[in-house]
Amino acid sequence: MPKLYIGNKNYSSWSMRPWVLLKQAGIPFEEVRVRFDSFEADSEFKRVIGPVSPTGKVPVLVDGDLVVWDTLAIAEYVAETWADKQLWPQDAKARARARSVCAEMHSGFTALRSNCPMNIEADLADTGALIWRDKPGVRADVQRLVDMWSALLQEHGGPLLFGQFCVADAYFAPVCMRLHTYALPVPAHITAYVNRVRALPGVQAWIAEALGEKDFLAFEEPYRLRHTED
Repeated sequence: MPKLYIGNKNYSSWSMRPWVLLKQAGIPFEEVRVRFDSFEADSEFKRVIGPVSPTGKVPVLVDGDLVVWDTLAIAEYVAETWADKQLWPQDAKARARARSVCAEMHSGFTALRSNCPMNIEADLADTGALIWRDKPGVRADVQRLVDMWSALLQEHGGPLLFGQFCVADAYFAPVCMRLHTYALPVPAHITAYVNRVRALPGVQAWIAEALGEKDFLAFEEPYRLRHTED
């Protein structure tokens, strides 16, 4: 059984992607949660994950003597190893498109990711309203998401981006969390997609466990501390 090393479920958007992919696909795996205490070289997190991952980061998938890091590499390995799960679209053109949007998420949307860190247990609608007002980069990132998701949902007929669940939906699950937490304004059909992703059993399981952590980390929430001090 493969082992998946992850960070805190409330905060770790990169950990969420392969965890949801495996869980939603019904692939058995052992979870190894490595708590974020800090990311300094002498932190407990680094002491635990350092011997496992050459990058010293999560997520990491360990399958026998194979170590796979980086979410895209993990997704490709899982899709190839459990090919019967059809985790990429079967049509070659749709598959190339799905890989393209995952790669865009992997390297892009930096304004949304940096200004709206994932925080599943929080209600940050007030913070989101200020971000929306003051951060044109966030507005541009959200518009790109709206355009991308709208085109895919129309082309493939829903309910998910390529019809049935695939890597792309797992990849954008943390984005759905952000849109919900910060109450960023999107059209009704995009909200409906967000709600469908949040309702997936694999995503629901992640959300439930994130809410159960009760592990507030100040260094992960500078926006909330500023708001409290105001």
